[in-house]
Amino acid sequence: MAFSIVIDGVSYAWADGTPVLKDLDAAFGAGRTGLVGVNGAGKSTLLRLIAGELRPEKGSIAVDGDIGYLPQNLPLGGSRTVADLLGIGAARAALHAIERGEVTEENFAAVGDDWDVEERALAELDRLGLGGIGLDRTVNTLSGGETIMTGLAALFLRRPGVLLLDEPTNNLDLDARTRLYQAVEAWQGVMVVVSHDRALLERVDQIADMTDGGVRMYGGNFPAYQEALDIEREAAERGIRSAAADLKRQERELIETRMKLDRRVKFAKKAGAERGLPKIVRGALKRRAQVSSGKLRNQHLDKVAGARDRLADAERAMRDEAQIRITLPETEVPAGRTVLTVTGLGPVPHRAGGKPENAPSTDGAGERAAVNAAVNTGDRVDAEEADGERRLVLETLIVRGPERIALLGSNGAGKSTLLRALVGESGLFPGEVTVGVDGVGYLPQRLDALDDSLSVLDNVRRAAPSATPADIRARLARFLFRGNRVDQVVGTLSGGERFRAVLAALLSADPPPRLLLLDEPTNNLDLASVDQLTQALAAYRGALIVASHDLSFLSMLAITRWLHIDREAGLTEITGDAD
Repeated sequence: MAFSIVIDGVSYAWADGTPVLKDLDAAFGAGRTGLVGVNGAGKSTLLRLIAGELRPEKGSIAVDGDIGYLPQNLPLGGSRTVADLLGIGAARAALHAIERGEVTEENFAAVGDDWDVEERALAELDRLGLGGIGLDRTVNTLSGGETIMTGLAALFLRRPGVLLLDEPTNNLDLDARTRLYQAVEAWQGVMVVVSHDRALLERVDQIADMTDGGVRMYGGNFPAYQEALDIEREAAERGIRSAAADLKRQERELIETRMKLDRRVKFAKKAGAERGLPKIVRGALKRRAQVSSGKLRNQHLDKVAGARDRLADAERAMRDEAQIRITLPETEVPAGRTVLTVTGLGPVPHRAGGKPENAPSTDGAGERAAVNAAVNTGDRVDAEEADGERRLVLETLIVRGPERIALLGSNGAGKSTLLRALVGESGLFPGEVTVGVDGVGYLPQRLDALDDSLSVLDNVRRAAPSATPADIRARLARFLFRGNRVDQVVGTLSGGERFRAVLAALLSADPPPRLLLLDEPTNNLDLASVDQLTQALAAYRGALIVASHDLSFLSMLAITRWLHIDREAGLTEITGDAD
């Protein structure tokens, strides 16, 4: 098999000496490869090394073909336009200059053969559901999902031989995810995609698992990978049981042998005394019995040691998947207590440079169908329309007791804007906000709530100034920051590590949060940590508002109300027909 990416003995560490990769060997061939592993395993770092953004300290990386790379966080830049992000800014400017009569050698060189560059760019944007954003729109006015899809459009427009995608479904609404899945399925080159999105991983050809400092390849998509892991886990568990039983048997036989040998020595001593044998003869018999006993005892000790080694090997074969252990503070809110009141709700103002009034809505049929399906799984039934959906426009939003609210809407609809308004960032959303409880915890989508220049420990201390360093270290250990890791500067953390640090600071706050506002909380988590977060939030006894496109995640949180936000209609509550 010809490999397009060959990684030979690569090692890499952060500037503070923290090791990320050590003597890593891996190879990626044609087709779509899903790269999975726990947070901090080095997945994003590996992509950056392949893309050439980082240089390995040791080893080499060979790539056959040009590389297209989509990082988790695209650099926005205040003055960059969509055309710039697509990589066609220079060619487009030269083309327009030629059309104005500026026929220069420099302009013709900038255009090259791309005389239809605008048409191809608009067609690619339209294919990905971005037909209304325009090439002159500034990038900083795009939502997180629109930015990701524009970055993807840039890569698909260039058609590189090797495509590297790092968590591409982060911040994407349901329509955008569907379009991304279709684009991934249609990709004919080499693709390596880091993702925790099960639906995306179902569309790859093989899974590369970064575990214990290495990469193991599994043929087939994510369900096939899970099946292989189950088989490995069952085999490892059988190995542990067999080794443990063997160790127990060897230890029992050792005890029995010692008892027999002790009796033999005592018997030889007694027999020698009763027979009246000379002292020198009795001593020789005793020494012979002791030597024989020692040899036999050593043989059994060797067997016990061998059994212990086999048990240790079997236990090492069992995956030790590090998972965050989230313990939410005691934050119970009595039923009926008013937690939040928002009055004067209405449409969200368009940002400067935002979507024009006549732009097509991104709230497509896929979004509506998925929302209906989610609502119809609940107990709230109030349907009059034929499609099972009824939306009640809200001018006042009241949250009482431990309500659990899902906030839905397409990219750019204003979900993040509303959540930011609820924590006091005024001027972003019409209406007045009154919070009726102490402690509001807010998890932003861009994870920019921490000081990048401070350590993880110092950031959490800012949120909980009354806690002792020992208490903070104990809390951080539950989020997999142990030992020197708590002193790591936040600016050097991976996306998943940053999420864990933000979550640790959020849940360690004083007073503890009785209202949690979460903006796409599963974006940067590995699959195991998503399960842990789901279990923790399911046990949370405060009020909860979650903006998410991950309906499988929301379905496990016992959501009590479903709200939909739209820039034209404002905030609506959705109920549905259970049939």
